[in-house]
Amino acid sequence: MTAQPAVSPPGVRRIKDPRSDRILNVVLIVLLALFTLTIVYPFVYIVSASLSDPTAVSSGEMWLWPVGFSMDAYQAVLDYPAITRGFLNSLLYSGSAMLVGTAVTVMGGYALSRADLVGRNLFTLMFVLTMMFSGGMIPTYLVVKNLGMLNTIWAMIIPTAVSVWQLIVTRTFFQTTIPHELLECSRIDGASDMRFFWRIVLPLSKPIIAVNLLLYGVATWNAYFNGLIYLTDEDLYPLQLVMRNILLENTFDPSKMANADPERIAQMQQIADKLKYALIIIASVPPLIAYPFVQKHFVKGMMIGSLKG
Repeated sequence: MTAQPAVSPPGVRRIKDPRSDRILNVVLIVLLALFTLTIVYPFVYIVSASLSDPTAVSSGEMWLWPVGFSMDAYQAVLDYPAITRGFLNSLLYSGSAMLVGTAVTVMGGYALSRADLVGRNLFTLMFVLTMMFSGGMIPTYLVVKNLGMLNTIWAMIIPTAVSVWQLIVTRTFFQTTIPHELLECSRIDGASDMRFFWRIVLPLSKPIIAVNLLLYGVATWNAYFNGLIYLTDEDLYPLQLVMRNILLENTFDPSKMANADPERIAQMQQIADKLKYALIIIASVPPLIAYPFVQKHFVKGMMIGSLKG
């Protein structure tokens, strides 16, 4: 059966898009394409540079696709103990920060969303003030030192355990998603506040939990400043701090590689610049892997938590 073209009802004229609207759509598409290109091209270039011959990269022969395909840089990364150790440290710090930060933020956001919380507005004001005023780096360092957290995993987690912005977004999510009538019904059924939170609130809060997990994880994964000021033991350095030392201070020492012989050391000296590109790719892999799994909840949680209420 041949499909019939849509026919407008009698007396109704079909309105065509004005020419100005079509021109605007074309301009927006072009701008978005250029914006996408500025994001995609650097990433493709870094991937290609990490897989190309170092001479081709330094001479400018490689500008998009790999030239002289080689995996030497990634093999060097696996053989360099500081990089492997830093990667594992970053996984530990990020995973711990995700769990601690999300737990504290979800519980705090739910408490602030309850209208029957005594002093709720005062607590909210105190949290918001910390977004505009802070004690500074030196007082914070002294607090961390006096708490005995220097050169420990807690120095990478506790000082940034709560983001006030995420706390406010989480509070707004609960205010707009969990109706007060639901709490009243649960109380009639004899449920306590804690039981209501665990059995009803948390199952309905997957979007905002995904938002917090991703934001805390990415923030901790990309952070190096806390490690720079709180850690002096190189065995505790996160990957980002190891990368900083290699990229900015050129501290890559091939002699520290496992099973390094003179020929191997000379070869690694030649691919030192190429190693930097490989490090950038390796540092980008975990967030790129994690995001697709939480994308659905992430978008929903951000929209509800930040635009409503």
